[in-house]
Amino acid sequence: MSTTPYFLSSSKSNPCLRSQKPRKPSFRNRCLLMAKQQKTRFYILGRCVSMLLCWHDHSLSD
Repeated sequence: MSTTPYFLSSSKSNPCLRSQKPRKPSFRNRCLLMAKQQKTRFYILGRCVSMLLCWHDHSLSD
């Protein structure tokens, strides 16, 4: 048995502390991410269009 406390032991003995390779996102996760980004783009585009239409309706005539 070791006299070193558990929290001071080397990371080689603890598999949770080892660095792991970053995992490539699955196809499903990539599709969900792309759909979320597209939804955000359409939302922003819709807000811009509605702002332009409302601005046109309420423009001041000089």
